[in-house]
Amino acid sequence: MPILELDGVSKKFGALTVAEQISFAVQPGEALGIIGPNGAGKSTLFNLITGNIAADSGTIRFEERDVTRTPPMQRCFAGMGRTFQIPQPFEQLTVFENLVVAGAFGARKTEGEVTDRCAEILIDTGLIDRANATAGSLSLLQRKRLELARAMATEPKLLLLDEIAGGLTEGECRALVATIRGVHAKGVAVIWIEHVLHALNSVVERLLVLHFGKVIGIGKPEEIMASRDVREIYLGIEI
Repeated sequence: MPILELDGVSKKFGALTVAEQISFAVQPGEALGIIGPNGAGKSTLFNLITGNIAADSGTIRFEERDVTRTPPMQRCFAGMGRTFQIPQPFEQLTVFENLVVAGAFGARKTEGEVTDRCAEILIDTGLIDRANATAGSLSLLQRKRLELARAMATEPKLLLLDEIAGGLTEGECRALVATIRGVHAKGVAVIWIEHVLHALNSVVERLLVLHFGKVIGIGKPEEIMASRDVREIYLGIEI
């Protein structure tokens, strides 16, 4: 059964349609990439999935349960984790404290119950050496890693990554991709919005293309990137 399924999900802001009859499914443990031009509706789609924005119509199911009207926190409790384009950690708290807060609230456990798990996540995300540093002192790569670590601390079954590789150097991007691969290898399903296509394509099994709130293609990365519509709309190449 799909871990996530969208059926005819639509959203308008006034006369502006930001999501139009979006339908797709993600299987447990699958990695799906989402691409599209700026303004295509990618982050809006994440907000619909996580409940930060309410859909006007259609159905969103998580593990076969209808969550279309479920509040964001309840979706987090159910197993949805998310990162944001601009990391916003608690800057005065340490890296480790940031994870404990995420784990205790997101996974509904006590601080004592999440301590060991948070230490493991710091190792997995390459932040263990910065565990006692304040979040405000981190470099961009480290802040991106912390954003990923905080999402992992909520014990997600489905992890949504919103342009997490943006702004990184080539070397930093490779390091982050290796971390994401490690997370995915543990069986966590991933939906990843990204403009750094080589990073995205090194992880995902399928690509979904959005354009003006519509799905214009979904399939294997090599097939999608060879598509005439994708090259004309996304890459700006006239065929």
